[in-house]
Amino acid sequence: MKMAKTLPATQWRIIDSGNKDIENSFSKEFGIHPIISQIIANREILGVDDARRYLNPSLNDLHSPLLMKDMKIGIQRLLKAIYSHEEILIYGDYDADGITSVVILYMFLKKVTPNVAYYIPDRIREGYGLKNQAIELFKKNNVKLIITVDCGISDHEQIAYARSLGIDTIVLDHHEISDTLPPAVANINPNRRDCPFPFKGLAAVGIAYNFLIALRGSLRKEGFWKNAQHPNLKEYLDIVALGTIGDIAPLIDENRIFAKIGLELITEGKRPGIKALKEVSGIDRYVIDSYKASFCLIPRINAAGRIASPLDAVELLLSEDLDSARVLADKLDGYNRRRQSMEKIILNEILDKISKIKEIENKSAFVFASDKWHPGVVGIVASRIVDLFNRPSFVISIQNGLGKGSGRSISDFNIYDGIKQCSSLLTSYGGHCHAAGITIKEEDIDEFASFLDDIIRQKLRTSDLASQTIIDSECQFQDINLNLINQMQMLAPFGSKNPEPVLCARNIKVLSPTIVGNNHLKMRLASSGVSCDSIWFAMGNHLQTVTGANIDAAFTPQINQWNGGSDIQLKMKDVTILS
Repeated sequence: MKMAKTLPATQWRIIDSGNKDIENSFSKEFGIHPIISQIIANREILGVDDARRYLNPSLNDLHSPLLMKDMKIGIQRLLKAIYSHEEILIYGDYDADGITSVVILYMFLKKVTPNVAYYIPDRIREGYGLKNQAIELFKKNNVKLIITVDCGISDHEQIAYARSLGIDTIVLDHHEISDTLPPAVANINPNRRDCPFPFKGLAAVGIAYNFLIALRGSLRKEGFWKNAQHPNLKEYLDIVALGTIGDIAPLIDENRIFAKIGLELITEGKRPGIKALKEVSGIDRYVIDSYKASFCLIPRINAAGRIASPLDAVELLLSEDLDSARVLADKLDGYNRRRQSMEKIILNEILDKISKIKEIENKSAFVFASDKWHPGVVGIVASRIVDLFNRPSFVISIQNGLGKGSGRSISDFNIYDGIKQCSSLLTSYGGHCHAAGITIKEEDIDEFASFLDDIIRQKLRTSDLASQTIIDSECQFQDINLNLINQMQMLAPFGSKNPEPVLCARNIKVLSPTIVGNNHLKMRLASSGVSCDSIWFAMGNHLQTVTGANIDAAFTPQINQWNGGSDIQLKMKDVTILS
């Protein structure tokens, strides 16, 4: 095997909250290790009450949904539809956020009215957002109210058209808003400038969940259920968690509550569809954390909307029978395998192109396009490019002279603002700070790539584009024990804005490195008389470089369970060779 001569060391940035007094107060108040207190403060949680809410996520800490602009108006219009027996249509997007949003709205509304249906457009034939052709179909079916979820906020023309046909629209969306709002009865979006709702980071499914809280409250107040039991919305949080994590929404504030409780429900596995999905993913016997949800469950839900029909995923989550759920889960698993194969081909093709770019460090953005790529997987490939090169990236599928592209960004660049400046080159666009979608004429792609590169170059320094390892705290090996790791788990679930903690230790001796599994580098590390096992995934090529070396190491300590036993293991993030 050919061994690498250097390590892929990144720029290390050690966070310092600058609030040692606050960190000390956390340690005293909650009886936690100083490193844990430092990590909490690094998350910009600077009050004891805020820390208590962070450590103990509770539904009691949700904000009032009525703080959302237009929430009361939207609820009143829906109540009118329920009491007047109007036909209601839930219209959602085809990704995990849209699918889960449709599912929770449909589950609840089906309990209060028989006059409700759902519709998710086909990604290839119809594309994103409301379409007039679909609205005409709804008119024929006597629909009087459309509830859009995870779309709608940019569909001015379509909502006006629905209105001209006598159909009202309620928009539940979290995407960025242009200068004007569509002519809907209610535009419920925390990102409205005039919306006082304190948390702006909800996924669409979180907005839908808040909508249901407000609706249930109104129905209870009006005695809708009389003495009958009303729906328990806590039971919906397994689905809400999948949509929230799937949309890479920040796992803070309300999203943290949804994810924490929802993951516990997913682990419990009472919902047939989710149990079947866990079985086909091979994780049915495990505690489900955000990592397993992100890499095992959510890709299978997304795969349905990417390369087949999102309705299969909706059916799975709505299923009340385990046998039928297993059939659907197998179907989604097949879609996911096909998606992985497509993704691998596209990614390898792009990596080959990148390898031929001279002075690649001068590139501020990547834009790639082809008429051979499936539009359903370009967003995932864009994410992989960002992960590998820390550059905002667009991957575009061209069909009949028109490109449909997905973009992903880095934390320091708002990609929606970026494409907004390129709007003269785009047929349509939408999204939020981390992800965006565009439609563009084939002949304008090169100019778009150049323009976007210039925008990013003006906005960011070269150092902002260098890969970084963010470190929460320096430590000694003596600090790493079961108690510390157990306390670290109190900070989960991990994800956007609440990343898995990373520690670093200095001047460590590498002992007995070896390659295990699929090119993983396993090392015994020693410092000041204390030694610990470590694993560095997919880094076996660096065996020769680390052999006998002294290193600085960045890692996350974890419990490794293997063959019925368990021990402490360091999951490596980066290494700097000292000698």
